[in-house]
Amino acid sequence: MSERHPNVGEEEESSRISPGDVPKLPHTMPRETIYVAPLSLVEATIAEVKVSHLVTLINGGTLVPTPPSIGPERHLRLDMNDICEPADGLVLPCQDHVAELVQFTLDWDRNAPILIHCWAGISRSTAAAFISLCALNPNADEFELAQALREASPTAYPNRRLVALGDEVLARSGRMIAAVEEIGRGELAEEGRVFALSAQGGRRAHG
Repeated sequence: MSERHPNVGEEEESSRISPGDVPKLPHTMPRETIYVAPLSLVEATIAEVKVSHLVTLINGGTLVPTPPSIGPERHLRLDMNDICEPADGLVLPCQDHVAELVQFTLDWDRNAPILIHCWAGISRSTAAAFISLCALNPNADEFELAQALREASPTAYPNRRLVALGDEVLARSGRMIAAVEEIGRGELAEEGRVFALSAQGGRRAHG
């Protein structure tokens, strides 16, 4: 991939969104819900919806402590930068990252929501959410899952390398890549908003 991803180096920027900006999410959301958030809204989202599992996709230099309400075994940290090709001093997403994500998602008991976050809630986390949906729904249409992602988040721009690796790990024969290309770039933003997806096929979770 030749393009430089728009969010490369995003960890170096300070967030302009405060915890008070987190949407008021219904407490009656289904337990089988995947939430996606930027780092700045992780604590507020955990407090608001009582998630049981947390996935962190962020560079190795950014410390994201495991929240007291989530045990270490239920917090997956994947150290990587938001890039799609090798760059000096940066960690490229790799197949091991995706394999760990898929296994963690499949091990999720779905008794309470799972939260996936990166720095901005736009690229790595949305790619991870899409990969998770595909892993949890092996017979679902990839284009429908990608469309559900777009409907839930107008700013989602899944990291293409992560999606390509997910396609390989899940043996989707290029359909995952084609699906995210079809939904396009989305709206430009410095940070995404918190959003929710149903783990059952990706349709937007409802209260």
